[in-house]
Amino acid sequence: MTAFRIENTVGEVVAQFPALARLFEAARIDYCCGGKKTLAEVCREKGVEPQAFLAMLDEAASANDGGAEIDAAAMSLTELANHIEATHHAYLRDELPRLNLLTERVASVHGAEDARLRAVRETFLALAGEMTSHMMKEEQILFPMIRQLEASDRLPTFHCGSVANPIRQMEIEHHNAGGALERMRELTDEYTPPTWACNTYRAMLDSLAHLERDMHLHVHKEDNVLYPRALQREAELAQGAHA
Repeated sequence: MTAFRIENTVGEVVAQFPALARLFEAARIDYCCGGKKTLAEVCREKGVEPQAFLAMLDEAASANDGGAEIDAAAMSLTELANHIEATHHAYLRDELPRLNLLTERVASVHGAEDARLRAVRETFLALAGEMTSHMMKEEQILFPMIRQLEASDRLPTFHCGSVANPIRQMEIEHHNAGGALERMRELTDEYTPPTWACNTYRAMLDSLAHLERDMHLHVHKEDNVLYPRALQREAELAQGAHA
């Protein structure tokens, strides 16, 4: 247990555990400019029960990022597509707007001290734009095709031909996203904050690192599990049609 104390300042907590910035944001507590206030002060101001808030902070700080990971290979094609939408797509839809605000603020405030922060902002915007379009294409085109392949006992006729065609495009976009993530890692010195970094800066770096981890797992489930199995299912149905 981390056992935060009521006399800890908000800034101390976020500096030690940047991921907890999300909890302060949800409670509308300023952890950057207002970071010198103690937890007792902000709980009093927000009308929050102090011990309950401390327990929430302890639980969040002690939790592992991923926990027990699901066995993607053991899931049906439909189950895996549903899982990806409910887990990774949902995460991106929540996190990309938050990171948009963080990267904009950090680049605006600290871009003069480190010009790379403007490049981080530009790279993030390109990634966010592509992933937003990417998720829409998966949810509206590719995943319905995959579900249909699994549910059918004969080869379906798709408007785009083989399921391999949209899969090929998704893999290209995955490669582009990987390049953007690698670029942001390089620009931020492996997500390492400079000594002068404020808590918003630190929260941005922590969020970018978490984004990278989730994207790596997300793409793994698609490129290495879902897509190959969908192609195999299509090949099996095609073979049956010619038998």
